Amino acid sequence: MPANLTPEYLEAERAFKEAASHAEKIAALEHMLAVIPKHKGTEKMRGELRRKLARLKQESERGRRAGPSRSAPVYHVEKEGAGQVALAGAPNTGKSSLLCRLTHATPEVAAYPFTTRLPGPGMMQFEDVQIQLVDLPPLDAQYGEAWVPQAIRSADAVLLVVDLGATDLLDELDNTVALLEKAKVALGRRDQLPYGWVAKPALVVANKLDRPGARDNFEAFVELYGARFPALAVSAETGEGLQELRRAVFNLLGIVRAYTKEPGKKPDLTAPYVLKAGATVADLAGRVHKEILAQMKYARVWTHPDAPHSSGAGAKFEGQMVHRDYVLADRDIVELHT
Repeated sequence: MPANLTPEYLEAERAFKEAASHAEKIAALEHMLAVIPKHKGTEKMRGELRRKLARLKQESERGRRAGPSRSAPVYHVEKEGAGQVALAGAPNTGKSSLLCRLTHATPEVAAYPFTTRLPGPGMMQFEDVQIQLVDLPPLDAQYGEAWVPQAIRSADAVLLVVDLGATDLLDELDNTVALLEKAKVALGRRDQLPYGWVAKPALVVANKLDRPGARDNFEAFVELYGARFPALAVSAETGEGLQELRRAVFNLLGIVRAYTKEPGKKPDLTAPYVLKAGATVADLAGRVHKEILAQMKYARVWTHPDAPHSSGAGAKFEGQMVHRDYVLADRDIVELHT
């Protein structure tokens, strides 16, 4: 069966052959895997690409540990929890204040710009999972830290924080988006990006809702900018909108939670497996153990008592038998049978 490789794949393949460093080769391989046509004719190629990628990552990690310097780049924050979300924006939009209110982190918060000079991580609790938020220095063409776009490239999603009291709010947001595009970061889910670009889901967090005139400003902002990015108004000062923001951040990551149970026993509803939206029972089985995946015959699915099932108007499943290709909904309870 012919592979029918696209021009975008061939360009990524060319970049891989010309790459001089492990990092460049890894980036090219990841792009090749992202754009290669998914059909029977490319199955062997995709397997070989995955093997090459795994080998390069192992070599890169060994080299990093054995090298003269073991320090990671200044922008690198080890990912933890269900996902990593970067807080990006202009100076004095309240990113650090939001981090304080949503997590147990204690960054320096001050009224003057460019207080934040290094990435500041914190863990935000949402129901039974934690999501890592990373406060970053402002994106600014003249005074910003050059490494900030790279930190955003590494994150799973982006919160674009704006100040509802700023007179140049739209200009600030346009500048933020332009600086990220200059670094080949496309905000919003997009397909068929040129080689070297990455797409990041994004949400505008309109902060300082407690300021005079802020609600009117938010309505005007949504009218002008709402078609481009989803937006949510909050106040880090009063806490208004922060609970809704937690849910919005979880949704932004495009993930689902799944719980496992043994036959005849109650499930543990405190420690879910976190998978990408669209994951199947087979994906969950592979996360539990590769032998379970290999031997699995079928599964039974229950709906979490607090979660409506997304595959129907409030449909509930109570031990329904499903096959390995069943697509999981958020908070499904799964009993794997081998």
